[in-house]
Amino acid sequence: RLASKPAHHALRYRIALRHSTISVARPHCRCHQELANIDTTVNITRRWINSFVVDLNLCPFARREVMRNSMRFTVFEDSEPTNILHALSEEITLLHNSQDIETSFLILPAGMPDFRDFNDFLDTAQSLIELFDWEGIYQLVGFHPLYQFADTEPDDAENYTNRSPFPMLHILRESSVSDAIATTHDAALIPQRNIATLDRMGTIALKARWRSCFADHQAT
Repeated sequence: RLASKPAHHALRYRIALRHSTISVARPHCRCHQELANIDTTVNITRRWINSFVVDLNLCPFARREVMRNSMRFTVFEDSEPTNILHALSEEITLLHNSQDIETSFLILPAGMPDFRDFNDFLDTAQSLIELFDWEGIYQLVGFHPLYQFADTEPDDAENYTNRSPFPMLHILRESSVSDAIATTHDAALIPQRNIATLDRMGTIALKARWRSCFADHQAT
């Protein structure tokens, strides 16, 4: 199953961020990953946000928050879906109890390399939101290296709106999403503009841009 296209394509990119933190969640059964590798994972993710979200203006209300360096990143090293759900629950609980933190990326470098598995997992993650009565309070957006929208081919350029360096879950406050849309001119046209931008660039250029996020990781 491929990802259905959201009714409002502005949901594809939400970077409304205010509090800068980096955390690492490690299951007890795994060996500790070197801190340098954790930093590399986060730096690659930052580079992807800057290169795609900001520089290509895929999300026009992202630039200001990115310039504030106000993102929370959590790197979770396990690949078991049950453990990922537990980490997601902990991350949302942290947001719920910390009003100064606006949003978070839960990065899953070892999690679900097959996009169809990841896309199915998003339904389970959404069920977690509903189980804890967080629906309407928090929103999940999935990103994946092989992200593919329904009714597209694997190499279609528009898939690069959600093709991240690692599988990841972006947790957002619904109120902030609504406020951002309300204050963005022609927000409803963002999806069409993004598709047009990516189509003009073409898949070859987008692949090269995506791969460049992994280069020179010590420079970030």
